[in-house]
Amino acid sequence: MEQIIDFDTISKYNAFNKNETKHPLVSVVDFSKADPRHGGFTALFGFYTVFLKDVKCGDLAYGKNTYDYQEGTLVFLGPGQVLTAAYNEEAYQPKGWGLLFHPDLIAGTSLGRHIQEYSFFGYETREALHLSEKERTIVMECFAKIEYELDNNIDKHSKKLIIANIILFLDYCTRFYDRQFITRDNVHKGILERFETLLNNYFNSDKPSSIGLPSVAYCAMELNLSPNYFGDLIKKETGKTAQEFIQTKIIAVAKQKIFDINKSVNQVALEMGFKYPQHFTRLFKQKVGVSPNEYRSLN
Repeated sequence: MEQIIDFDTISKYNAFNKNETKHPLVSVVDFSKADPRHGGFTALFGFYTVFLKDVKCGDLAYGKNTYDYQEGTLVFLGPGQVLTAAYNEEAYQPKGWGLLFHPDLIAGTSLGRHIQEYSFFGYETREALHLSEKERTIVMECFAKIEYELDNNIDKHSKKLIIANIILFLDYCTRFYDRQFITRDNVHKGILERFETLLNNYFNSDKPSSIGLPSVAYCAMELNLSPNYFGDLIKKETGKTAQEFIQTKIIAVAKQKIFDINKSVNQVALEMGFKYPQHFTRLFKQKVGVSPNEYRSLN
């Protein structure tokens, strides 16, 4: 039977990996100290977790595509997320590092107020950050600075310096993800084309009238991506949010449908998936500058 572990405290996760707990709310974990893993387990995390997984050999693949960056992989988990680990071998010795910090550590701080801006904590593990050798060195330097503070006696400066180094690390990760979006440009363009096709097929079906307008979460699910990663990718590729991209498609489809004089504007709105026709009129006027009826008359 699969083992399910609730890591509600950092000390519990440290103990699981044979690491000392130097601070109850933050830790840098050395996975080489852990016992060999047997089989697999599912873990629920009650804190922010970053895994730096060392790649031993071979290519690292995402779907049918191989990454150019093979030196290391960063995976981000937010509180309440679940991770399932499965090992093909009878015993597997984990290698790599982890950064753990509890929401209580950052409560009331600048990081606590802005943690949602680091959207990669909502990515799925298959959307991990793949580091170059130089990037991995920077990550390890950030971890070393946090570890340095944990190895010294806690004083009035400790929390401020630890959080400052966590922010530095997360800001570097934001830059590295931007690089990854660029270096994987061909793959992302394929996703953009699939997004276009998905929307075209959606509005050519009876889905709008039966289930409503397409949401960002729906499109991300259909493209096998997490909503956060999908939204960030579309923003980087087009300069628009995924929601703005969807709204542009809605308006383009609406402009064509409005020319059918056998249908009222209210009928068009309902056919496109709007629950309330006035919402359609408001969006149309906001994006086009005139109401649907005025657009029909002018054209």
